[in-house]
Amino acid sequence: MEFLRNPLTQPMARRTFARTAAGFGFGLALGRLTPAAALTPQQELIDKSRISFEKLIGSVEFGELPGYLKRARAVMIFPDIFKAGFVIGGEGGNGVLMVRGTGQGWSQPAFYTLAAGSVGLQIGGQSSETVFTIMSDKALEAVLNDQMKFGGDMSVAAGPIGKGIGANTTTNLDADVYTFAKTAGLYGGLSFNGAGILRKNDWNAAYYGAGVLPQQIVIDRKVSNPNTQNLVNALAPY
Repeated sequence: MEFLRNPLTQPMARRTFARTAAGFGFGLALGRLTPAAALTPQQELIDKSRISFEKLIGSVEFGELPGYLKRARAVMIFPDIFKAGFVIGGEGGNGVLMVRGTGQGWSQPAFYTLAAGSVGLQIGGQSSETVFTIMSDKALEAVLNDQMKFGGDMSVAAGPIGKGIGANTTTNLDADVYTFAKTAGLYGGLSFNGAGILRKNDWNAAYYGAGVLPQQIVIDRKVSNPNTQNLVNALAPY
């Protein structure tokens, strides 16, 4: 107290008090700040899908991909399909479906998951970034109706590898779906026969609103989310 009453130390005391009060007020202000919103799983998948798409579409090894994409009815992007197994194996991952509309460009993305199982002699695992070009209305309808299973009536083939001469040179379009995949540093088309693609209704509802289904997102285009714009822009030239 003597320190505060001493005329020689009063200015110093006032400055110390002011700094303390300012710091206390700043602390209160920080306490009132709303913490930054966490990145949702849906938004994280959309951002990863854009990164994977830009990586594959810009790859020399996938020089034919732009030509297939420009003829595609729809596209599915899976930034991380993981395959692993020890005797009993399986693969799976989450991705997005986007549909090209006449005069409308590419739709908003709808959320899907890929799942498959297999039994055999296998050890190890691999992760792939994959783009599926959906070439037929039949395949697109199967995806929308939750009835897509590769193989059998739904043909799937590996997209060609190597430099493309140009977008207009793509002529081999006999399959319903073509795959372009980058796996552990290798480029190619993985075999997805037997794999099924199912819509993630809970993710679509969480991102666009309760009860929203893929048909409303990619065909009817009744809903949208501004945070998809970077992904939509990435596909726009194709």
